[in-house]
Amino acid sequence: MARTSSRASIGRTPPAVTVDGGSITTTTLLTDGSTDAVAVPVAPPRDGDDALRPLQGTAEAAARYGVDLAEIGDRAGLSGAAGEIYVLQLPRPVGSSVTLPWSGLPPRLVLVGVGSGRPADLRRAGAALARSTRGLRRVVTTLGAEAHQDDSAAATCARAVAEGYLLAAYVPQTSATQDSSPRDAAELVLLGRDGTRATAAVAEGRTAATATWLVRDLAATPASTKTPAWLADQAKRLATKAGLEVVVRSPRELAAEGFGGILAVGAGSASSPRLVTVSYTPPTAGGRHVVVVGKGITFDTGGLSIKPREAMVPMKTDMTGAAVALATVLGAAAAGVAHRVTAVLPLAENHFGGASYRPGDVLTMWGGTTVEIANTDAEGRLVLADALAWADATLDPDVLIDVATLTGAATLGLGKQHAALYSADEELATALAAAGDASGELAWHMPLVEEYEEAVESQIADLRHVPVDKHIGGGSITAALFLRHFVGSRRWAHLDIAGPARATSDKHEVTEGATGFGARLLLRYLEQLR
Repeated sequence: MARTSSRASIGRTPPAVTVDGGSITTTTLLTDGSTDAVAVPVAPPRDGDDALRPLQGTAEAAARYGVDLAEIGDRAGLSGAAGEIYVLQLPRPVGSSVTLPWSGLPPRLVLVGVGSGRPADLRRAGAALARSTRGLRRVVTTLGAEAHQDDSAAATCARAVAEGYLLAAYVPQTSATQDSSPRDAAELVLLGRDGTRATAAVAEGRTAATATWLVRDLAATPASTKTPAWLADQAKRLATKAGLEVVVRSPRELAAEGFGGILAVGAGSASSPRLVTVSYTPPTAGGRHVVVVGKGITFDTGGLSIKPREAMVPMKTDMTGAAVALATVLGAAAAGVAHRVTAVLPLAENHFGGASYRPGDVLTMWGGTTVEIANTDAEGRLVLADALAWADATLDPDVLIDVATLTGAATLGLGKQHAALYSADEELATALAAAGDASGELAWHMPLVEEYEEAVESQIADLRHVPVDKHIGGGSITAALFLRHFVGSRRWAHLDIAGPARATSDKHEVTEGATGFGARLLLRYLEQLR
């Protein structure tokens, strides 16, 4: 089906994942004609052995198909490492009188390495399965199912397989007149799971994957479409559909209320800025109020401090933080979490023109703090400062979190797989890091170095938003120190996702381009928050 540049399908739904208490031996799903592949797990050899370990369902599949899967795995050189995969295409008989052992069964057997069987490895296994079976109708698997699992372990493993499968099932949208992208992923059936707990866990994984799909779709949308007004409209449409409260502030309202940072950053663009809030309130009272503020720069030229061409190319994704905040509140509502969640999206395009703000200007932020501008390409912290100060003063959050593709400096120390996490609240930082470990979206707790506070001191304003002394270094740290001035005494954390928000190639559950990093981490945090 052709797709258009209108991106009308923002907010797509991933393929179905269901659980089934049957086994490879007993299930009728293999003979009803609707299943195209059967996937079974293998693990690395035990110490002192050189043979792949067949796990739950592998021996049953070998018996039902009449195929020596151990010999096939050995011939294929499989090691059982997480995400390793081998697809066996079974031949069909020639002539109506010939009957093969697998006649009437799905024509593909897939051996999938699950490594140690930990959730991270099972996510990788699920991702590999999605990529190897794309375009099929239904895949039945026993990945993650083990004999004698208790309900908790079974649920954890089922969720990990489902999440990995759904995350890798994502196919980017295209604006081409003819859609040449791969076909959609198959429905996945997880065999060997009983009870509502595994079903609920798979539903949670699907909610998290849906949130990630939304972030990816929004971040990948071209800036020629994705103006601040367009992004505000998408947020309003999705929030209204979910029954959430949404408020969109126009430039006139931003000016009347004193949002000096958002207005200055957006002044050079023909596409005017917006501020969007989306609020979810659970049906029962008693939880916390978590506010997530996301940087929403729909394109970043650098302004008058213009970027080099190469650095500008991926800047349509500079609103990923806002997409994460939106996906988090929508995911929280879909999951029915016990806490109030509010997403705050400061949206602007950092362009250049006759009305652009300049290096040397002094801006008055929401609440009255004045900021000396040294580099118009450090615009993200300005829109965040406005939104954080406003959220602190008007929303009364118990926890205030901001998420942003903020600094290239964060990638220098942590690379592309960890977010930089800043918080003076050890309990909050520990909880967010644990949520990152559980979700596979890793965050490293970084120091708020007090000696670097001089980097944000100004002689002509309350603050300077980038250091005057380049020898201080620690650009991700000094950005966090600047933001700290706008959160009052709240429990606050800052997630700099500049590294993991983008990827140059597919790898396991991560997809090339916009990765959607951050939404699953924050949803895990909300699930675990007490």
